[in-house]
Amino acid sequence: MIPSKREFNQALKMRHGEALHARFSAAVIAVCGLGGLGSNIAVSLARAGVGKLILIDFDQVDVSNLHRQQYKASQIGLDKTQALSQNLLEISPYIELETHTARIIDEDDVRRLLSSADIICEAFDQPEAKSMLTNAVLELLPDKYLIAASGMAGLGSANTIQTRRITSHFYLCGDRFSDVKDEPGLMAPRVALCASHQALMALRILANEFDA
Repeated sequence: MIPSKREFNQALKMRHGEALHARFSAAVIAVCGLGGLGSNIAVSLARAGVGKLILIDFDQVDVSNLHRQQYKASQIGLDKTQALSQNLLEISPYIELETHTARIIDEDDVRRLLSSADIICEAFDQPEAKSMLTNAVLELLPDKYLIAASGMAGLGSANTIQTRRITSHFYLCGDRFSDVKDEPGLMAPRVALCASHQALMALRILANEFDA
């Protein structure tokens, strides 16, 4: 049985306190890329009671995604935006979701898709896409908080994954050096660790805790 909206919010208020819950529930966070990083970021933010998520990805769920991404075997072939929306609404039935099954290619896309977000989480796979998004957000949307990722491949120590504050509005999570082509693949626990760093930093910003 799904709890009522009042019951759901009351449970979160008991965990977080009324003031913090109000900040979380009023927030709009964009997740750019819904793979191993992005799907885990979105799940953590939904569980925390973030009011609205903007979910952006062009891809479909594939069997190769299941070992580290927040999808089910029954969802293979679905757009990731659709599949993740289904899963998030099972976790947090009153969350507001805005989905875009599309690539973020250029500055126009950044303005159009991300201008309404308070915080932007970069969760792309390709270095070129990461660089494009980071540069565009920092230049075009300097008032937004950007939380990006670099380095979470392999079986290295969890303690090497850190969050660093690069500028007043730009944070970078990861070990900053491991690459999937040089390491034994992407392992679910290490990818999830980096995603958790990103999600936690987003919540800290909403709580006016800006140190990394």
